[in-house]
Amino acid sequence: MVWHDRAMRDARLLAAEAVESHVRAFFEGHSVEVVACDLGPDRRSVAPDLRVLVVGPGARSDGWAYVTAGCWATREKDGHGLEFVMTAHVRDQRFIDLMAMTAYYHCGGQPLGLEHSMPIGEPWVPGSACDHLLVSLPYLHGPGLEHCPLPEGHVRILWTLPVTAAEIAFRRREGHEALERLFDEAKIVPTDPFRASVV
Repeated sequence: MVWHDRAMRDARLLAAEAVESHVRAFFEGHSVEVVACDLGPDRRSVAPDLRVLVVGPGARSDGWAYVTAGCWATREKDGHGLEFVMTAHVRDQRFIDLMAMTAYYHCGGQPLGLEHSMPIGEPWVPGSACDHLLVSLPYLHGPGLEHCPLPEGHVRILWTLPVTAAEIAFRRREGHEALERLFDEAKIVPTDPFRASVV
């Protein structure tokens, strides 16, 4: 049992390190800060080695990126699993906390996937109409960030885009692609916490 637990921990750490290396290579020249996220005594076991990679502005992007590392090992299936990225206009602990919340939601029994959503329970930032996260392709960064190979598997990094309750209701009625078309037509700035709802 001890051997199995140690092997599982090693696999988790190797996967998280592979994600970190992938993010550093993709964002070469950007600052990358590794923030350990302790979900607390009652939640720690859900994602025991969770960290958030905080990527500063640079050549690839003038915004900040927050990337989870530690979700893959909890929910992987046949070597394939997910991590998540959020983009924001500033560096703020709030966004690290939101990524930890996303990881807990995903790893703790509500697995997320492409085109899924989750409620935040409050505005993305104070004064924002966005109070949900929509899981989408990482359009701001493309497949170069999205696909992270592992020695025996693959991590897919998906975008958690802050959206409004009205946008989520529209997506439920009309579908994900219809909502993305509205985003394109409105030319939303996804890092703007005070953007207007497109519906």
